[in-house]
Amino acid sequence: MTAPYEVAVRAEAELGEGPTWDAATGRLLWIDILGSRVHTYDPATGHRTVRRTEQHVGAVKPRAGGGLVLNLRDGIGLLDPEGDSEGDPGGGFRWLHHEPVPGRRANDAAVAPDGTLWAGTMRYDEAPGGGTLSRIDADGSIEVVLDDVAVSNGTGWSPDGRLMYYVDSPTRRVDVFDHADGKVSGRRTLAEIEDGAGSPDGLTVDAEGCVWVALWDGAAVRRYTPDGELDRVIPLPVPRVTACAFAGPDLTDLYITTARVGLAAPPPLSGSVLVVPGAGKGLAQPAFNG
Repeated sequence: MTAPYEVAVRAEAELGEGPTWDAATGRLLWIDILGSRVHTYDPATGHRTVRRTEQHVGAVKPRAGGGLVLNLRDGIGLLDPEGDSEGDPGGGFRWLHHEPVPGRRANDAAVAPDGTLWAGTMRYDEAPGGGTLSRIDADGSIEVVLDDVAVSNGTGWSPDGRLMYYVDSPTRRVDVFDHADGKVSGRRTLAEIEDGAGSPDGLTVDAEGCVWVALWDGAAVRRYTPDGELDRVIPLPVPRVTACAFAGPDLTDLYITTARVGLAAPPPLSGSVLVVPGAGKGLAQPAFNG
């Protein structure tokens, strides 16, 4: 049987994460959290770049005016649009919001329909209540949205922006909130991952409002309908599947990041970026307005 996936980027990332399509540059952004690296990949040419960060990086997203925003261990940083002569994915660095907390690092992040950044954190020891989900505006002002999180992970919005989906991985749930004017309320469960199927990690929402969830230690990506029904499973050749996103000019190809951290004998493709061509139709993602 033909495998549903192809290898987009063969790599050995410790903790590959956060695939994001940068429509302005026509390239995929992704990171290696523990390797402290920001990667880009151009599916049209195969060209790749990599930039090492000074600390662990939880997420990277494009900025509306060009350049990148980074969710870093000690806060939110900005990279200017201009890369160097070796093709780094950004130019000069500066802090937008700097707030070091001992024992805590950044994790997944997403850009809301209004262009604000929703950035998650977690403790290195994954202690319950040690993480947060915060909303960051263009001027660097920050509002804590959730303050009792263990491992803040996938975040995304419905096509009309009225719902927000969210994963705190140890809960084994994908939750849904009502969303309006940068506020969330009415938290409830969309789907719960059964024992033995792994833990929910990163997610993305498609044009039909369905939620695609990567399963850490589950060797798969699942698609749930807006009613919480499981309607598709994509099996993968690696156990630690971390995140997924639609990318490419038509937003029809599902790119999937993976990890090898903590595996005594990682399968050959652990740490690579995989792609399922023609998996569905994604939503255009806004850039951060900062």
